[in-house]
Amino acid sequence: MKLPIYMDNHATTPVDPRVLEAMLPYFGEKFGNPASHSHRFGWDAEAAVDTARRQVARLINASPQEIIFTSGATESDNLAIKGVARKYREKGNHIVTLPTEHKAVLDTCKYLATDGFRVTLLPVKTDGLVDIDALKRALDAETILVSIMAANNEIGVVQPLAEIGRLCRERGILFHTDAAQAVGKIPLDVQAMNIDLLSLTGHKNHGPKGIGALYVRRSDPAVQLAPIFDGGGHESGWRSGTLNVPGIVGLGKACEISQREMPTEAERLRALRDRLKDGILAKLDGVYVNGSLEHRLPGNLSLSFAGLEVAPLLMSLSDIALSSGSACTSATPEPSYVLKALGIPEELAQSPIRFGLGRFNTQEEVDYVISRLVEAVKSLRELASGGRAEEQKVRAEKELSRAKGR
Repeated sequence: MKLPIYMDNHATTPVDPRVLEAMLPYFGEKFGNPASHSHRFGWDAEAAVDTARRQVARLINASPQEIIFTSGATESDNLAIKGVARKYREKGNHIVTLPTEHKAVLDTCKYLATDGFRVTLLPVKTDGLVDIDALKRALDAETILVSIMAANNEIGVVQPLAEIGRLCRERGILFHTDAAQAVGKIPLDVQAMNIDLLSLTGHKNHGPKGIGALYVRRSDPAVQLAPIFDGGGHESGWRSGTLNVPGIVGLGKACEISQREMPTEAERLRALRDRLKDGILAKLDGVYVNGSLEHRLPGNLSLSFAGLEVAPLLMSLSDIALSSGSACTSATPEPSYVLKALGIPEELAQSPIRFGLGRFNTQEEVDYVISRLVEAVKSLRELASGGRAEEQKVRAEKELSRAKGR
């Protein structure tokens, strides 16, 4: 076993060597611009992009023509939400989303709210799942878009996409999902789930950073977008800019590998995740699992530790790469907005640890993390002065019980 151990695969994943191998020629001898249609260099690049488009489409049961390459999920979210809002403004101005969404969705909706759009942040249940009945009540004649993520980036909760999609289709409302954390980890089918727009990225799925895609439905219904970039009219006019061919090749290869290996890899990660959870809970009290365990990414575990601050705990685990939540908000010392939306008491919302297991984690690493974490928690609790840790634990238990009873 090699230290340090990387267990923060929701922040980013190491590039699979097979992905890197596929990318390397496009940094060197195959350097052409796919928009150059008059010579072999451009033709080779275009062929590579077409192959990748098919690989991405196949993973989510789309057609290649429905895949638009972007710089990542944040751009895809912006293009989907702003693109729909501006294109369908005459039809309505109402957008529905969740308070547990990634900031790329929340901040985009917040921006649109300053431009005359009405945004509903639908409360979630204590397990992090959307309340379908509340969603039904929130929809009205002005609703043009529902944006609900496939899997949460902090607590790994997987939303009932098929049920949401069916409801939106019945109402004639477009359905967008940020699937950055879900693609390649759980099965996604844009046809069966009635998904109209889907955002994904490479670096959460053992592909490269700086590359992503947006699925845009082309029929039944054909979705229209207003572009957010103007320029050379690349990607069907929806995303101008010279294509990142090495990145696109890497994204395609990552999707191909995931499609082939996902079933067995998901079972392996689920077993490692449960071993990690059971090992920690058996040796420590005052530990709480955040979010639904039944509806969850196989490699995700989010735990809160009563009576502890998360910063000292992470510092004491310097040989293990972990996080307290989203990498995009890690510089903010505020309680997790995701956990607060679940009704988790502020004391516990300030002490979550996010474990993100990935393709290259092993059972030996999991056992080491259990041992180190248990040791660190016990040590920090002993250092807590005047029984403060025990008081915090009891108070947190009462507040959590009260929140679940709402």
